Amino acid sequence: MPEYPMSPLAGQMMDQPLLISSIIAFAARHYGDSEIVSRRVEGDIHRYTYRDCERRARKLADALEHLGIRMGDRVATLAWNGYRHMELYYGVSGSGAVLHTINPRLHPEQIAYIVNHAEDQILFFDLTFLPAIEIMARSCKTVKRYVALCGREHMPRETSIPALLCYEELVEGGSEDYAWPEFDERSAASLCYTSGTTGNPKGALYSHRSTVLHAYASAMPNALNVSAADVVLPVVPMFHVNAWGLPYSVPLSGAKMVYPGAALDGKSLYELFEQEGVSFSAGVPTVWLGLINYVLENDLRFSTFRRTVIGGSSCPPAMMDTLIDRLRVQVVHAWGMTEMSPLGTACTLMGKHLQQPPEAQRAVLRKQGHAIYGVDMKIVDDDGAELPWDGATSGHLLVKGPWVVSGYFRGEGGEVLQDGWFPTGDVATIDPDGYLAITDRSKDVIKSGGEWIGSIDLENVAMAHPAVLQAACIAVPHPKWAERPLLVVVRRPGMELRREDLLAFFEGKVAKWWIPDDVVFADSLPVGGTGKIQKNKLREAYQQHRLPSA
Repeated sequence: MPEYPMSPLAGQMMDQPLLISSIIAFAARHYGDSEIVSRRVEGDIHRYTYRDCERRARKLADALEHLGIRMGDRVATLAWNGYRHMELYYGVSGSGAVLHTINPRLHPEQIAYIVNHAEDQILFFDLTFLPAIEIMARSCKTVKRYVALCGREHMPRETSIPALLCYEELVEGGSEDYAWPEFDERSAASLCYTSGTTGNPKGALYSHRSTVLHAYASAMPNALNVSAADVVLPVVPMFHVNAWGLPYSVPLSGAKMVYPGAALDGKSLYELFEQEGVSFSAGVPTVWLGLINYVLENDLRFSTFRRTVIGGSSCPPAMMDTLIDRLRVQVVHAWGMTEMSPLGTACTLMGKHLQQPPEAQRAVLRKQGHAIYGVDMKIVDDDGAELPWDGATSGHLLVKGPWVVSGYFRGEGGEVLQDGWFPTGDVATIDPDGYLAITDRSKDVIKSGGEWIGSIDLENVAMAHPAVLQAACIAVPHPKWAERPLLVVVRRPGMELRREDLLAFFEGKVAKWWIPDDVVFADSLPVGGTGKIQKNKLREAYQQHRLPSA
């Protein structure tokens, strides 16, 4: 930690550490009757309040202490979005231990690597994952106890996991007299690993201070704009960068929380939205695709759902237009990453934009947005020189701030900062008003004849075609231009689409030399554990593809 000069005159304010436990304690005291509603793995709907959650989280913290968990020990979860998972968020971190949320969609070998690398002591899991746990337990060397997130009546009768604990019995055994401890706010609070598309996943170790500051900032009007009047349903998983901080920002705002559990199909989500009066949600584009299709195919509308934040990957303009124009849902385009806790920008309009015509406003909203307070950013060229904010010049995006990592857990990857800035791996432009637009990932950018072509721009054009369900653009080798764009497309069910017709659709929408050289049609696109299309797998699959122009 850097040392700063001490002023000869100190401020005379109370000194209270910014701890995660303070969030749930505040919610319990000041919004105690606000609901937390969960669709459980068991199939039913569970309801209780912030007051109940805080009480059970304290009992859990006491139980963990009796199991030998000490400050800094890692406690893992393999679980869906639900009230028990939320209790772990606060019971583990609030006690001084470190919550390690694991993405169950990762490959089993990656999960075992992550568990061993983190040296997890206890692993809590939803019953959905029991078969996987029974296999992985043989490889998880540091885990001493496993806990099933259920009551005694749902505990498995036969399992290869020795001395498997029951979560409800564990909580009931804890004391309600447990008091949240106070300690240094810079202590580690939670651990999230990157998705590891290249090499082993790396851990981002968040502190209590960074998490509370992120929750404060993300709830602000120019960010996620969460208030006590909202009903919030995070579709983004709690194992994906802590559900983008919503399990923290929602309680501190006093809003009702709704958790969908494992049922993330369009029908289940729509029914829960309507049943609970959901007003705000958050998720990646692939999830919204399923929900939108279900609503439109069944000629339905949302009665209370008015706002969603979309991140994880770029929101296709066609999806944004459908949500805004047909379903009357405001879209907040956002950008961030695991290494940023994750929020970096959110796209809302400034006062100067309100007098502009709708299409001009929409052009702003399609960008990833403005930095929220706490985050600074810049774009640089290959030599590290800062580039202008003119909305046209693309460069490598660097960020800094109190919830941005300074390095990876256990020093993996060595020194990562560049003169105090974190290199995001994104290629972007920034306009004169400070709005960020991601044009590509550094590893995904297409260099044709030495010039950059933005694959995201080409994907957005393709997604606007009515017969296209999904699209991904990758670089493939070319004898003259080094690389040229290849478009991989999934057609909408029951619709015809020819290569020639789709390429013609690009005319007038992008520069002629940007138009893809070829189109291939696929039944599906490979999707990773966080819902992002895995372009590395597409590049492997089509590295020998011969372009017509070649």
